[in-house]
Amino acid sequence: MADLDLPDLNLWLALADPDHAHHCRARRYWECEAAPKIAFCRITMLGFLRLLTNAQVMHGDPLRPGKAWAAWHAFSSLPEVCFLNESPLVETQFEEWTNRRDFSAHCWTDAWIASLAQAQCARVVSFDTDFATFSGLYFLHLKP
Repeated sequence: MADLDLPDLNLWLALADPDHAHHCRARRYWECEAAPKIAFCRITMLGFLRLLTNAQVMHGDPLRPGKAWAAWHAFSSLPEVCFLNESPLVETQFEEWTNRRDFSAHCWTDAWIASLAQAQCARVVSFDTDFATFSGLYFLHLKP
């Protein structure tokens, strides 16, 4: 088991939204499979705030910015949640993975999250299968 998990945005959103299709699976991860430390990074934090305030994502009932911030603070204040800062090592791995011939243009954000996880010896946790394409990445694919 990893000591540190870096969840993808889809997991944070599923945890925060009880109406999300994967909420139950996300809760099971949190309660039974999570590492002792679970991290946000700047990109997942920004995405979390952005999506909570998006009407389409939130089933026509988006949160106001203040409520989105309250949701962020509720998670970030938990003792098991931390925030990962970036190091120069992240950019090197990011460039390597995004320069592959088979790199898909829709994976830029995933590549950044994967690179940060690699630099921090963290496990990426996601409902998204694209993380499996990053060789050597410690990845837990949550299947609904």
